[in-house]
Amino acid sequence: MAVTKRRTRRSKEEARALILEAAETLLRKGGPAAVTMRAVAGNLGITDAAVSHHFGTRQELLEALLHQGGRRLKDELNAALKEWRETKPSIQSLVDVIADVYADGAYSELALQLHLSGWRDRGSGLLNSVVDELHAMRTKAFAAGGRKRPSIQETRFAVGMMHQTLALDPLFGEDFRRSAGISSADKPSIKQRKEMWGAMLRAILEG
Repeated sequence: MAVTKRRTRRSKEEARALILEAAETLLRKGGPAAVTMRAVAGNLGITDAAVSHHFGTRQELLEALLHQGGRRLKDELNAALKEWRETKPSIQSLVDVIADVYADGAYSELALQLHLSGWRDRGSGLLNSVVDELHAMRTKAFAAGGRKRPSIQETRFAVGMMHQTLALDPLFGEDFRRSAGISSADKPSIKQRKEMWGAMLRAILEG
C-alpha cells in the first residue's frame, strides 16, 4: 500500500520568511533580474501561484526584499551601537558596518532598480539611532572645547551623505574615482576606502 507523504503546513509568517530567504539568495547570486516568481518558486519546490499568494506581484516581492535588507541593516547598526556603549564609540566602526552591508552591491542595485521604476520608500529614520549617538559625542566634544553647541541638522546631513556614498559605491564608485584620475590599476582597497570614508566623516563632524 502506497504511503502518501503529507505536506508540511507552515504559518503565513514562516512561508513569507522562506520565500524572502530564497529571493535573497537569488539576488546575491544574480542581482535583481534573477529574482523572478518562477525562480523563487523553483528554489523552494512550490508553484508560482504560492509565491503570488503571499506577495502578489514580483514588484511587491522586490519591495518586501528591500525592506528586509533595511531591517537587517538597522539590526546590524544597532548591534554596533550596543558594542559602542560597552567599549569605546568609534566613527570608523560605524563606517565599516555600513560599508560591509552594501559590499556586494546586491541591495544597492535592488534599491536603484526600484527607484527607477517609480517606487518610493516613504519610511524615514533608519539611521536615527546613529545620528543620536554621533550627535551626543559631537555635543560633548564641542562643549569640552568651549565651542557653540553643534546643529543636529548638520549631524543628520553628514550621516545621510555618508550612507548615500557607502550604499552607491559598489555600483558607481569606481566610475567616479576614474573621473578624478584613479585608474583600475591604482584603485584603493576596500580597507583603504573605509579608512578614507571614516576620516571624511570625522572631519565633517569634528570640524
